[in-house]
Amino acid sequence: MQIQEFKKLFFEELSEVYPSTEIQSFFNLLVEFKLNLSRIEVALQPDFEISKTDIEYLQKATADLKKQIPIQYIIGETEFYGLTFEVNKNVLIPRPETEELVSWVLENSKLQTLNSKLTILDIGTGSGCIPIALAKNLPQAIVYALDISSEALKTAKINAINNNVNIQFHEADILKINYLKNVFASVTKQSAKSEETFPKFDIIISNPPYVRSLEKEQMQDNVLEHEPHLALFVKDDNPLLFYDKIADLAKNHLTENGTLYFEINQYLGKETVELLASKGFTNIDLKKDMFGADRMVKCNF
Repeated sequence: MQIQEFKKLFFEELSEVYPSTEIQSFFNLLVEFKLNLSRIEVALQPDFEISKTDIEYLQKATADLKKQIPIQYIIGETEFYGLTFEVNKNVLIPRPETEELVSWVLENSKLQTLNSKLTILDIGTGSGCIPIALAKNLPQAIVYALDISSEALKTAKINAINNNVNIQFHEADILKINYLKNVFASVTKQSAKSEETFPKFDIIISNPPYVRSLEKEQMQDNVLEHEPHLALFVKDDNPLLFYDKIADLAKNHLTENGTLYFEINQYLGKETVELLASKGFTNIDLKKDMFGADRMVKCNF
């Protein structure tokens, strides 16, 4: 089958599910990923013959798209902060807003010397996009990451290897621990019963679950049906559950002048700031994303 024939069938199959601009984007991604052809090459080679094996893959991808399976899961990877990440049903697909959070951390970190060994902890790491992007851009940093999901951590570890960074990953349910030393005792060779609150971090960062059930109707089916709910949703009656817990941990585990960063629910910016203030955090800075929504906050303790 020639590529122009496949493109025509591709648009016909998906036209009832997606707008044409999105279909074109899917087509470009699939063709570049599977056939290694750029948009210009496709335009210049309309008679390009697709092999039988590749056609079978592309037809399967078309069927998956009709089921609204995210394109990133279909090709198995996505880009975040200029890096390539493996993604699958066990991890959220990284969002542009989270790239903005990483940029904010890096902008503030430039105030420190290049040789300073920052210690960084990412809580709820998923694909590992946040700590890996930070480690890649802060090569002197010592970076740790936690997640409750062993399957997510498998993916994150692969991504760290593929991007040539060293991250210390640990499995932990952040809601069930009171001191991070219980998680890192084996690494530090320190008794978990010690009164010390080691380890200490210059930066603690988290993009925890924050979508309320009442907001599900605003979400697209490709997210609701295919991305992990464990990493997305919280109960309507306690939407700041993770922020409350992580803030308490940060009070014990931030270094002097250390900074806590959160990605937040755009509808709960005021409530998140009030929560942090009530716990004694200072220099609270609420920041909007590229779409003008309250999306991230940083503070000190």
